[in-house]
Amino acid sequence: MTRNAAPRVRGGPLPIAHPSDNLTHVELTWVEKRIENWIRFGRETGEQILDHRRRVLSFQSGSIFAFVRWASNDFGTILSCIDIVRAVKPGEAYQTLPYVRPGGDILLKIEGWPKVEQVLRHIDAVEAAGIDVCDVSPDHWRHIANRMTAGHDPRAYTMERHQAWLKRRECEQ
Repeated sequence: MTRNAAPRVRGGPLPIAHPSDNLTHVELTWVEKRIENWIRFGRETGEQILDHRRRVLSFQSGSIFAFVRWASNDFGTILSCIDIVRAVKPGEAYQTLPYVRPGGDILLKIEGWPKVEQVLRHIDAVEAAGIDVCDVSPDHWRHIANRMTAGHDPRAYTMERHQAWLKRRECEQ
């Protein structure tokens, strides 16, 4: 075992989170038409290639990213989900998530391909409005999760909402 790899566990070796390491590490696996894990958006600060099918992306604390997981077997899709996660600071409370170390603040968790597609279309609409998806208000992702869970359509994230969020964030700093 090397110094920078954890023992092989579910999800494979991920870098050990050192106390001075304030990064969140996400292992991505791509086995065509079997296991397809990818980042839909996010500002990664580092990448470690494990092999030709797996790599680890690292995110600074406070950054937001969308992690999509899809898997199938000989009978069809067995898993499809999207998680929008805020990377946490060392010592901050977090929720665990497969392939994410140490974990994160899960802002949105949606399962089932039709609902995942709905979230992906929402992300596309935010980008089409000229807004960087990485800067969207965390509350908006929670809003989408809550509305979809209740079977309602979420409100669109407009430039006006985004400007209000940026002003609120300024006041909080």
